[in-house]
Amino acid sequence: MKLYSKLVIYNFMLAIAFSSCHMPSDPQNATWPLIGFNKQDELNPILFPDKGQTFLCPKRDSVIQWEARNVLNPTAFVKDNKVYLVYRAQDEDMTSRLGLAISEDGLNFKKESEPIFYPANDDMIGYEWPGGVEDPRIVESESGEYILTYTAYDGKVARLFIASSIDLHTWTKHGPVLGEGKYLNTWSKAGAIVSRLEGNRIIATKIDGKYWMYFGDTELFIATSDDLKVWDVLEDTQLDKKISVLHPRRGFFDSRLVEPGPFALLQEDGILLIYNSMNAKEYNDESLPVGTYAAGQALFEKTRPYQLKDRMTEHFIHPDKDYERVGEVNEICFVEGLVFFKEKWFLYYGTADSKIAVAVRD
Repeated sequence: MKLYSKLVIYNFMLAIAFSSCHMPSDPQNATWPLIGFNKQDELNPILFPDKGQTFLCPKRDSVIQWEARNVLNPTAFVKDNKVYLVYRAQDEDMTSRLGLAISEDGLNFKKESEPIFYPANDDMIGYEWPGGVEDPRIVESESGEYILTYTAYDGKVARLFIASSIDLHTWTKHGPVLGEGKYLNTWSKAGAIVSRLEGNRIIATKIDGKYWMYFGDTELFIATSDDLKVWDVLEDTQLDKKISVLHPRRGFFDSRLVEPGPFALLQEDGILLIYNSMNAKEYNDESLPVGTYAAGQALFEKTRPYQLKDRMTEHFIHPDKDYERVGEVNEICFVEGLVFFKEKWFLYYGTADSKIAVAVRD
C-alpha cells in the first residue's frame, strides 16, 4: 500500500476514534460544568480605562498614560481575604502593560497607580516591544510564589512567556514557554496551568510527577514542567508536531478558535478547563454574530490531562450587554479570572476589548 494511502486511512481512523470517544455533553444533565453565573448588571463594567493613570515608561523614557485606551482580560486570585485583579491595560499606542486592582468584596476595586509588569530595558524587550505584555494568568506554587503566564507581543508574533514573583512587584522573567528552538517564532498564547483549589488559594498541582499547562489560541496544546518555569511541549514524535488536545467545532459557538480562560481546575470529575472561543464566518452557530467571543467548558481526564473526557455543547456566557457588544473589538466576553471568595465563585472577563466585568455564582 502506498504511503499516501496509509496516511489517509490513519487520519480517517483517528477522526472516527475522536468523534466516537468525545461526543459533546448535554450541559443540562452533566454535573461537572461550573455554570449558573449571574452578571452583576448593577455594577458592570467594574473597571474602566483611566487617562489619569501615568507612569515613567523605561522604554520610551517619558511619562505616559498607560491605561488611557482600554482595560481588559484580567486574572484574579485571593490574598489576605481580598481579591487581587491583575489586568491588561493599553495606552493610546496600543502597547499593553499589567495593572493591579484590589477589592474587599470582589466587586468594587481600587487600582494601583502604576503598572506592576511591563516591557523594560531587559533581555525580553525584543519580544515584548512594541506590543507589550498581554493577557495574564496567575497561580501560586506550593511555597506561595506567584507564577505568571503572559503573552509577549513584538507587534508581529505573539509568544507565550513565563515570569515569577514573591511580592507582585518584583518579577523574574523566565522567557518563552516554547523555548529557543523550532517553535520560538511560532504564534502561541494563553497558558492555563492545572491547579487545585485549597481554601481560597489556587495552587499549581502535579499529576504523575509533572505540572501541566494548556495553551494555544486556535486549537489547544499541552506542556509539562518539573518546576513551573521550564516547560516541555508534548509532541507527536511520528508527525514531529505539537499534540492538539482541543479543537474548534463546525456548527458550534466555538467554530473558529478555542483558547484557555483561567487556570485549569483539578476536581473530582477531572480537569475542568473554561475556554474562550470565536464564532466563524461559515459553518458556525447561526444564533451568534460572526466573530462573537463566547466561553465554553471542557473536561479532561484527571490522571491523563491530554485526554478529553467531555465538553459542553453550549456556551455559558456570551455578549448580550451594550458594553460587551460595542468597543475596541465588538461582541466579546473574554473570561480569564476566576476566584472562590466568600463562598462564591467570581468570574472576571474583558468586554469588547475595552472594559472589565464580573459575574457571580452562588
